[in-house]
Amino acid sequence: MTTTRNTEATPATTAHPVLRVPPASPAAAAAYFAASLAFHADVSDVAGAVKAHREEGAALGFQLVDSRSTGAWDQAHVPGAIHLPTALVPGQADELLDKDVPVVTYCWGPGCNGAARSALALAERGYRVKEMLGGIEYWIREGFEVETREGNRQRAEADPLTAPTDSADCGC
Repeated sequence: MTTTRNTEATPATTAHPVLRVPPASPAAAAAYFAASLAFHADVSDVAGAVKAHREEGAALGFQLVDSRSTGAWDQAHVPGAIHLPTALVPGQADELLDKDVPVVTYCWGPGCNGAARSALALAERGYRVKEMLGGIEYWIREGFEVETREGNRQRAEADPLTAPTDSADCGC
């Protein structure tokens, strides 16, 4: 006896919260995720580019902008980042940034939309921009170096629940 797999949603499937709204078609999903990658950068990818730039002289290819307050900047920021709080974008972006070089913004972390607001303000002024997912929180959790008022520092190790600990690469 040959069995066929029923791919149509059943009442039990549609009642489940995960599939209450069915997944998008493969074409729609591909378009969405391609667009998402055009708007977002991963903390590890940014860190890799910053490291190659600092250690090997490789072209960075983007300007990294910390959109947080001065107090937050002083507490800790990515070395080499440009401090440009979101509220100051209209008056200072053209003085601090090159419109010919893409910008990557970051803020506190996934619970904060400051980097998105900063990216919007920059895009409205003609900058090509991405948001660094995870912000400074995941930069620190993944064990990357930060600059503080007292100098540079780094976690002894990455948070084992949020970053690969047995490899320099998460494999994604």
